[in-house]
Amino acid sequence: MTFQRARSEEQREIRRRAILDTAAAMLEEMPVADLTLNELSRRVGLAKSNVLRYFDSREGVLLELVNSALQDWLAQLADDLATGIDAHLPAAGRAEQLSAVLARSLAGRQVLCDLLGAQGGVLERNVTTEVVRRHKRAVLARLGATADLLRRYVPELGAAAETFCFQAMVLAGALTPYSSPPPGVRAAYEAEPALAVLHLELEDSLRLAIRTMLLGAVPRG
Repeated sequence: MTFQRARSEEQREIRRRAILDTAAAMLEEMPVADLTLNELSRRVGLAKSNVLRYFDSREGVLLELVNSALQDWLAQLADDLATGIDAHLPAAGRAEQLSAVLARSLAGRQVLCDLLGAQGGVLERNVTTEVVRRHKRAVLARLGATADLLRRYVPELGAAAETFCFQAMVLAGALTPYSSPPPGVRAAYEAEPALAVLHLELEDSLRLAIRTMLLGAVPRG
């Protein structure tokens, strides 16, 4: 893919969208840590300096992908919750079902979890204050929408819903590397099976962690 110089706002938006779409496609085949600005530039057909006209860094591209991935996840989560939670159950029963739905939903979105895992420690370090502010505003909007959605099914969460949603996303990002270890770690597990207790299945681990956190937040009795 190659581009002529973008001369209109519409052309600039097309160029910007192409960069984001290319980065998203790359994340389907490699972890966040392996996505480089050089390779992104090559695949999108632009000089690295031209990519930086639209995003101030590799991290700026990836932060925007966090926002779009959260939006896509939230749209699917609404359907998953509608079919996965029995509104007639008591609070503890609905909390159990919510834990299972959230864990399954997040575990099924490896790219989102990988991005969430890199967000605080990597992606927010090489960007301007304005990029961070824009990103944080978008994330807060997503958290608010997610919290409103969860309160439909577990209203007992109340004001704790936003904090719970944020912590669930942090958990998903933190646990993801342990479910997809690199080849050297996999080889160690195969050579010494007793070590494989540290190889976590993401959905199971998330369900347990979310359940523990959720049942602590929901009043019982």
